[in-house]
Order: sequence, then C-alpha cells, then structure tokens
Amino acid sequence: MFHDPVFRSPSPDELLRVTRRLGEQPPVVVAFEADAGGQEPTSCLIAAERLDIVHETVLRYWREDAAPGQRFAPWVRPPDRREDPV
Repeated sequence: MFHDPVFRSPSPDELLRVTRRLGEQPPVVVAFEADAGGQEPTSCLIAAERLDIVHETVLRYWREDAAPGQRFAPWVRPPDRREDPV
C-alpha cells in the first residue's frame, strides 16, 4: 500500500533492469516514488503492454486475467466499501 505517488520516466538503469528481468523491453514502463510508510519514499516500477489513462478520484488497477464481471484487481475497493484501519 502506498500514498501520494509522483510519476516520472524510468532511468536508463531501471529500464535495463526491467528489460533483463522480462527478456525484452515492455511497451510501457513507468516509474514513481511514493510514501509507503517508511522514513523516505519508495521507488516503484510498472511494466505493461499498454497504458490507459482514466481520470477518476479512485485509482483502479486493470487485470486482463480477472474473472468475468471483475476487471480490476481484487484488493481495490470503492471508497464506500473500504474498511477503516484499526
């Protein structure tokens, strides 16, 4: 879980790491820094076959392999169905 992501282009080193791990360069690679609860932001990478930009107040994660009727990752819940942390 993370908060307040700041998106950026991946560095050449990050792009090389992703390419080596996957065996080829993916069509889309995005990097970002985010607050993950630590003392400093955490760096993250996203590698994907395509990018769809959706303007919403809730970030949703798309899954191609989701069951019919559930196109978003199962851990993503609408704001009215989220559980408050204890």
